[in-house]
Amino acid sequence: MALFAPPQRLELASGKTFGPVNVAYETLGTLSPAKDNAIFICHALTGDAHVAGRYGEEDDKPGWWDAFVGAGKGIDTNRYFVICANVLGGCQGTTGPESPNPENGAPYGREFPFITVADMVRVHKALVQELGITRLLAVVGGSLGGMQVLEWAARYPESIASAIVLASSPRLNAQALAFDKVGRRAIVTDPCFRDGNYYGHEEKPRFGLALARMIAHITYLSDKAIEMKFGRRLQHSDELTYDLLQETEFQIESYLDYQGKRFVERFDANSYLLLTRAMDYFDLEAEHGPMSRCLGKTDARFLVVSYSKDWLFPTAESKMIVRALLEARRDVTYAELESDHGHDAFLIESEIPKLTQLVRPFLETTFRRIAD
Repeated sequence: MALFAPPQRLELASGKTFGPVNVAYETLGTLSPAKDNAIFICHALTGDAHVAGRYGEEDDKPGWWDAFVGAGKGIDTNRYFVICANVLGGCQGTTGPESPNPENGAPYGREFPFITVADMVRVHKALVQELGITRLLAVVGGSLGGMQVLEWAARYPESIASAIVLASSPRLNAQALAFDKVGRRAIVTDPCFRDGNYYGHEEKPRFGLALARMIAHITYLSDKAIEMKFGRRLQHSDELTYDLLQETEFQIESYLDYQGKRFVERFDANSYLLLTRAMDYFDLEAEHGPMSRCLGKTDARFLVVSYSKDWLFPTAESKMIVRALLEARRDVTYAELESDHGHDAFLIESEIPKLTQLVRPFLETTFRRIAD
């Protein structure tokens, strides 16, 4: 869907204006006549609009949250109308750095403006309005998606009936900022980065982007998960090679190589730079004031979930949100789920039943309250 065509351009947090913006989105289920059953799902850093289902039998994989979203699942598309859209600055359909600049037809590249989580939410709020929906039953998201949920609640308090925040935080801690920095440095020092203007060249900064993904992927796992899955097992033989040029000897090394190689096939380096920087800049209280006040402006119900082995977005940061909501006398439910999978737990199929036990009744209760 095309939004923010001139002269109605998008006003960015940086003070600049931008448009038009093409938004890639998908929907599942049926919108009720009263338009009161819509749920917006905010994806994480490298996600996209394809949240569930398959486009055809030839698809190797379904959507990224297929175990959780669909008929009879945690977010039941027999009952709810689900919307998911790729974020502004992304590279899977929504306008981003590799999109053509309408002024010259060439990819935006480094000319693409700096964006924030607030800018992403502004675009998605405009999309929801274009779909004729004035109030969402719920906004749901994990990680970067959870940051978007918090921004929705603070910026558009009357537009949501509930908010579900998974494995997220009102701001990144210093350790997370440090990992983002190293990942971006890997990209910009790749000789093929060409100051971000690598479009049209045969060689792109795939080595730097792969390294950034490898670094990030380590933070998504827990030490126990890595140890259980790989330990110190060798990949190709039973003996060490004693060869410094043998870069892949252990299974964990091979796994990270695979993650990096697969990632560069589907993601754009400039988008990675933009979106990680948007996460770095996100600070709910710096933007909107104390959480008890800015989240207290909405009458939405909250469900906040953290995971025991998540050291990227630790439980303490979720509890900050919960304490602020309690101080504001908001309706909030909190749970810390035990999992050895680390930050990625909310996406792991084996962990979905525990999440479903929380989300399904929460949504049902919210929907009944709206109906009453």
